[in-house]
Amino acid sequence: MNLAVQSFKPSRMIDLESLIRTVPDFPKPGIQFKDITPILADPKAYSQLIDQMSAQVKLSGANVVVGLESRGFVFGVSIAERLALPFVPARKAGKLPGDTVKADYSLEYGKQSLELQLGSIKPNDKVAIVDDLLATGGTAQAAEKLISILGGNVAGYFFAIELLDLNGRQVLNHSVTESIMKF
Repeated sequence: MNLAVQSFKPSRMIDLESLIRTVPDFPKPGIQFKDITPILADPKAYSQLIDQMSAQVKLSGANVVVGLESRGFVFGVSIAERLALPFVPARKAGKLPGDTVKADYSLEYGKQSLELQLGSIKPNDKVAIVDDLLATGGTAQAAEKLISILGGNVAGYFFAIELLDLNGRQVLNHSVTESIMKF
């Protein structure tokens, strides 16, 4: 018996924004958390989102995908696999083995540090920075700093969701900043 694997191509686009759940006062009072887990739980919706993000990354000419901890890993690995590109995790301080470079940044609700392993980005690599959410832009900005330290160049920023009222796009100041859903 021949079981051919067929690529899923939805006949009708799913309204991804309708699947995003807003959780008030999480993780701190005043934060309106955008929960992507309903998309992760729906294989057709997730596939559609990855298709859309992959198309944007491909247009940027990136040859490496960096996913930002932690939900950026979920999207970044899938995009890298679809485009046959290497995936590099950008992790919180102390989570990567070996020698790393580190950058500090501010979140909308605190401070954090981000690291990349030495050698994970090669000189002149064109890097797509991928995450689930663009808020203030601090995490993506820290990733750009690390990529630059390692000799790479940012090909663009790619997000599933963008919170427009936090103006993260202006902080990034890059010609290629793409988001699928805007709130």
